[in-house]
Amino acid sequence: MLSHFASNISALGWGFVGYAVPFLFVLTLVVFFHELGHFLVARLAGVRVLTFSIGFGPELAGFNDRHGTRWRLSAIPLGGYVKFFGDEGEASTPDATTLDAMTAEERKVAFHHQKVGPRAAIVAAGPIANFILAIVIFASLFAIFGKPSTSARVDAIQPDSAAAAAGFQPGDVITTIDGRAIESFSDMQRAVGTRAGQELVFTVRRGEADVMLRATPALKEVKDNFGNVHKLGVLGISRSASAGEANTQPVNPGAAVWLGVKETWFVVDRTLSYIGGVVVGREAADQVGGPIRIAQISGQVATVGLTALLHLAAVLSVSIGLLNLFPVPLLDGGHLMFYAIEAARGRPLSERAQEVGFRIGLALVLMLMVFATYNDIIHLAGS
Repeated sequence: MLSHFASNISALGWGFVGYAVPFLFVLTLVVFFHELGHFLVARLAGVRVLTFSIGFGPELAGFNDRHGTRWRLSAIPLGGYVKFFGDEGEASTPDATTLDAMTAEERKVAFHHQKVGPRAAIVAAGPIANFILAIVIFASLFAIFGKPSTSARVDAIQPDSAAAAAGFQPGDVITTIDGRAIESFSDMQRAVGTRAGQELVFTVRRGEADVMLRATPALKEVKDNFGNVHKLGVLGISRSASAGEANTQPVNPGAAVWLGVKETWFVVDRTLSYIGGVVVGREAADQVGGPIRIAQISGQVATVGLTALLHLAAVLSVSIGLLNLFPVPLLDGGHLMFYAIEAARGRPLSERAQEVGFRIGLALVLMLMVFATYNDIIHLAGS
């Protein structure tokens, strides 16, 4: 196993450019729009922005704009930050001594002297920008390439599968799952893939009649085109497109935007369902990946083309936006939690309480990073 892991590390090294360039493209795009959300709303609120950084650590290149903001590209490309006037560090923690010593004019442009509403809007703007970016990318892809339209027809059934046990027959067309309309085979795959171990109610068109069936998708390990293993719910049916059968249908711009919203919500719903599954023991936590996995997948997807890479960027943008909304101090959601408490109490938490909260948040974030990196290494060793 050690030699296998070493060969994978070697392959990763030789393919560094192939992985690094797509990875940096995807991550930089997502981080830039996240921080741009913070930046734009801060400017609208009259808050002075000191630094807009892509990456952390020493500055590689940068410039000052006419408002005095330092735009910089930093050495460690694993995130970014916007630093406001009055911030002590990149995590937007307040410096009490500096804040108390400010003049009246300085207080007007200091982030921490703003009312709760503007501060909350500035913080929330980052994740919201991520969701908007994802919707724009998804909508653009639908508008350009159309929507998959291959009907959810059952052409073959695997023996001893969930579909066979439920009574599916070749020729059945799945029209709804748990009352939700199914418009294509890919819709069916998604609905089933995220509900392993849960009984689903299917409505199928069989000849001229509608038949109701109940089936529980089995959790299976499925390999994608790159050999990556995913754990998904599987019914055990397959579909073969007939000659001349349309696979996509054109989408007008308005419908494309709505589909972009639905696609973004699907990623949110799937992510929350997975996290809930991990908490209750229904899902395995080994699917959590970190920078190494993202770099590997970015490199693999880049071989398919720019369209696939943009789709990955949209999915990652939703994930980062959602992660930042978790109520963990240090993340945007943690700041919003503190602001909600401040609004309810009529005054902010004490400096000591906020400091303890940020330390706990830092510990949680670091533990998550270590766990994700551990999963990445195990995944790399086993691939």
